[in-house]
Amino acid sequence: MISELKSIVKPYIQDEEAYNNLDENTDFINDLKINSANLVDVILDIEDTYDIELDNESMDKMLNVKAALEVINTKISEK
Repeated sequence: MISELKSIVKPYIQDEEAYNNLDENTDFINDLKINSANLVDVILDIEDTYDIELDNESMDKMLNVKAALEVINTKISEK
């Protein structure tokens, strides 16, 4: 699932080295330098990829890879 998430964020990253070293602790904003507008695009792409809907509370939690995976897994299991 990390590799799927990695391909989703690729178009929006500003730091190639951080992207190449992406792991569960990678922060979307501080490490990958994804700006807040592009973070919304990432969220929309995640919704499309996994056929889920993310509420504002879920989106607010998705600041790093680990949190994003937890939210995605929770939403998938609720379907």
